[in-house]
Amino acid sequence: MPETPSRTPVRILHLEDSRVDHALVKFALQRSQMPCEILLVDTLEDFQRELATRAHDIVLADYHLPGFTGLDAWDILRGSGSDIPFVILSGAIGEAAAVDAMHRGVSDYLLKDNMSRLAHVIQRALEVSQTRQAKARADAELAQSRQRLAELAEHLQTSIEQERADIAREIHDDIGGALAAVKLDLAWVARRAQDDETRRHLDTALEMLQHALGASQRIMMNLRPPILDQGLVAAVQWLAGSFEKRTGVRVLVRRSAEFIEVPRDVQLVAYRCAQEALTNIAKHAHATAVDMELSDREGVLTLEVNDNGQGMSADALRKTKSFGLLGLKERAEKVAGWLDVSSTPKGTSVILSVPLDGGADGGGAGHNREAENDDQSDFV
Repeated sequence: MPETPSRTPVRILHLEDSRVDHALVKFALQRSQMPCEILLVDTLEDFQRELATRAHDIVLADYHLPGFTGLDAWDILRGSGSDIPFVILSGAIGEAAAVDAMHRGVSDYLLKDNMSRLAHVIQRALEVSQTRQAKARADAELAQSRQRLAELAEHLQTSIEQERADIAREIHDDIGGALAAVKLDLAWVARRAQDDETRRHLDTALEMLQHALGASQRIMMNLRPPILDQGLVAAVQWLAGSFEKRTGVRVLVRRSAEFIEVPRDVQLVAYRCAQEALTNIAKHAHATAVDMELSDREGVLTLEVNDNGQGMSADALRKTKSFGLLGLKERAEKVAGWLDVSSTPKGTSVILSVPLDGGADGGGAGHNREAENDDQSDFV
């Protein structure tokens, strides 16, 4: 017959001032056939020294001890940073004291006249502790994973914005310049063409070329509009005006000031939020009017986009593949802000809020005081 592999002994630190009770504990564990190594201490100094110098799996502590209680030992254990289970083993502990001990985080308690259950209580406390430690490790790993994903998302977003800026610059410098040069040459040829057929083809070519120029400018502006350099208010107004011309949907823009000064990263987040909101309206809302409000009152930048369309279902708002909204929420979090999206059958509301440095008395507040009682608004 093969030998049964021996289990690893449980290392027990026993805080007890009675040698008789210590012997009873050892006897009860021997009868339960629990392999263990048990060490006796009877003062807080010895208890603290053992915690610092040796590894233990569990603490058994009497409740009433000379000059202190088991809860004093529990406070020392918790203060040491150790997360090993702590079981109170007492001859007389009142119900109130037992409840208080459990509320303070003690693993369990057992009366000394019920010593036959000691091995079971120890085993259960160890299992609960192992489960709690495993959960803590899993939570820590999950938090690290989320942090890495957030950092990756931020890196990707930064890379995307940089690539957009680079592509927009290439479109402007290379494609736009080449198309403009070709247009001038065609116009020169058209002015000197003799027959009507040639002029007709040249006029058609010029129209197509003008369309290509317009398309390249539109693409360039969508990628990285130069108007952002003129400030957030001007950029949002340009975005609203372009949307209205393209879709025919009326857009009303309200702002708390002609110029709202915000950090560059916050400006880009707000602009992309407005852009994504208008894109969703054009694709899904079937709206006839859009209201946009931009404000920096009370030290918080707020961008609100409301439409009177058909709204979004709860399932659509919870869709895991709504990457546009998810991306905006990630962006908002990166600038310490938040994004709220709500919808009813009468329309959808998208609200971005970002605290600005300096609070209500900071940079943006001065603009608000100028327009405090007279919100400026434009039909764009």
